[in-house]
Amino acid sequence: MALLASAQPWHLIIFMAIPVILAETLTISELFIIYSRQTDGIAKQINKFAGIVFGFYFTGIFIYLLNTAVIPLTINNKWNTWIDVTAVGSYLSGVLVLLPISLMELGILFKNKSEEEKLKLHYKLISGFLVVAHVAMVFGMLNPTLFI
Repeated sequence: MALLASAQPWHLIIFMAIPVILAETLTISELFIIYSRQTDGIAKQINKFAGIVFGFYFTGIFIYLLNTAVIPLTINNKWNTWIDVTAVGSYLSGVLVLLPISLMELGILFKNKSEEEKLKLHYKLISGFLVVAHVAMVFGMLNPTLFI
């Protein structure tokens, strides 16, 4: 949370607001596609656009935070406690599920899968992001010294 509090409001916008807007857009459009079984149309176009943008945007966040926060904090032994490591680690692990969504939408990954298989995989990847993002949010709001 200290990272978000520094450089207000830019860090909050870059690391929280934009990812939340993209995650909600991706999730809501995905649910609409699953519910309606419409694999084309505006919802699919929004979903595809959000999936491509979010995966690459979050990959940029991952690279930036790895170089400016994770590596320096680790080298200098400056992590507050395991709570901060869990919060940041969970947040950054989102790249493991978001980048494959982008690559799938661009036809680079899973190109031999059927539309049904891709829909299921897409849903699982989005769900994975929601889990790690919520773990990060909960641990990010905890006092790092709570369990010392």
